[in-house]
Amino acid sequence: MKILIVEDDHILSQNICDALKAESMFPEVVYDGQLAERMLKKESFDCVIMDINLPGRNGFDLCRRFRKFNTQTPVIMLTAFSELEDKVQGFDCGADDYLTKPFFMRELILRVHSLINRIGKRSAQKDNSVLMADDITLNTAQKKVTRQGTEISLTPREYQILYSLMEKVGEVVSKSDLIEKIWGGSFDANTNTIEVYMNFLRNKLDKPFEKNTIKTKIGYGYYLDVNEN
Repeated sequence: MKILIVEDDHILSQNICDALKAESMFPEVVYDGQLAERMLKKESFDCVIMDINLPGRNGFDLCRRFRKFNTQTPVIMLTAFSELEDKVQGFDCGADDYLTKPFFMRELILRVHSLINRIGKRSAQKDNSVLMADDITLNTAQKKVTRQGTEISLTPREYQILYSLMEKVGEVVSKSDLIEKIWGGSFDANTNTIEVYMNFLRNKLDKPFEKNTIKTKIGYGYYLDVNEN
């Protein structure tokens, strides 16, 4: 497995590199965000581990730009901060997981394996079907969402949440189920991250069309109301 490490702390990047090599992985290290972007456009990696505070281009901006041309390769963000707002911003940029420094190398290795395995299963089970709910259409092959014929631009995380709801139209999907399915259970289920993402989705999918399709069943979870007028 080929892993790109984007970290300007030379000691930490070397420690991560050594830990990955011990797991028979093939890490490459870059210390600058702009250089990392050029590498990501030229080479393919199985996973990217990136710091947030980088010279040249910070991790949020780097991840956001990376997701414009690659929505599949998993990204783990590293930061010295643990505030929820930082995590939400990182996930909104397209990150798949988040580790706060200092962390155990074993935990990082486990998360790398988990993300790569999950992406592999998702690719093996790729489905070319089209899901529909009310006037919302989700094309799983093109990763394209439209409502009333208008394309809606969603982040990878928003898309995954909507897909989970559209798989079970009308059924309540719990917050814990969403976290387990999308974050692999690695994220703190006591945070309000899911509520934040639901607001993002409502602002993109419901409000512009004067709809109220995404509903909350307090104490249980979320569902799509296809009978909403």
